[in-house]
Amino acid sequence: MSIKIVKTKLSYLDQEVNALVFLPSPNGSIKKACGVFTHGYTSHKASILPWATRLAEEGIPTLIFDQPGHFLGTFSEVENFEEFKEVVPTLFHQGLEKLTELFSSEIPLSSHIFDEDDFKVILGGHSLGALMSLLALETPEFAHRDSITICVGLGMPPSGVTHIFDTPLYKSTLTIRSQLVSKAISPDVIFPWIRERKENLHINGKRIHFITGADDVIVGKEGTQLMVDYLTTGNQVTYERPLKMPHHMPEMAAPHIKKFLRSENLI
Repeated sequence: MSIKIVKTKLSYLDQEVNALVFLPSPNGSIKKACGVFTHGYTSHKASILPWATRLAEEGIPTLIFDQPGHFLGTFSEVENFEEFKEVVPTLFHQGLEKLTELFSSEIPLSSHIFDEDDFKVILGGHSLGALMSLLALETPEFAHRDSITICVGLGMPPSGVTHIFDTPLYKSTLTIRSQLVSKAISPDVIFPWIRERKENLHINGKRIHFITGADDVIVGKEGTQLMVDYLTTGNQVTYERPLKMPHHMPEMAAPHIKKFLRSENLI
């Protein structure tokens, strides 16, 4: 089945970030769903390339985008952290609009699916990207929209336990990686915010699915389950824990995402 990839950009303040749209074959079965995903901290959209490919193969148009200030993806600068944390969650809706526009242009005979009552928007990401997809659910554009959110490699530390972000071993790995992002989103700035924000989410009535590998040492043994328990009140939350899916290999989540979407009758 032929997939078409379209290069595009999303606006971040007075700059732009790169994005790729994966369009399914117009001759195949196009599903009543679309996906918008982003990557983890210091990474780039190619790290989740298999997610978009797998979904497009199944008839689901998908957009993946680079977060601003992440130099492996786009040479954009984040000058202000407050702006970054407020604007990035809105890129999911902007991505949805761009995906809708390009799909309608390339496959006009099927453009009506975006207006169907049972059309589903699938949001998600890896690590920081997963958190941003949850924050997107708090925005007016998604607060009352029928959606599914897939969070890969995301959790919270047990109470009273030192998070791996704060250990000397983990900090030693950041010598190179911290130079791959804007100074405004350096580890000492963004990690405390990540910890705090995960514990102060305001989400209700949503379908959320977590996927974290049993060998993910960043999230740890209990991290995702703690987050599942935290979000269960008022939401439908599930969790898959593959045996082998280390934190630095989010591409391995692709078959698990496909399996989950099949269980939701979307493919």
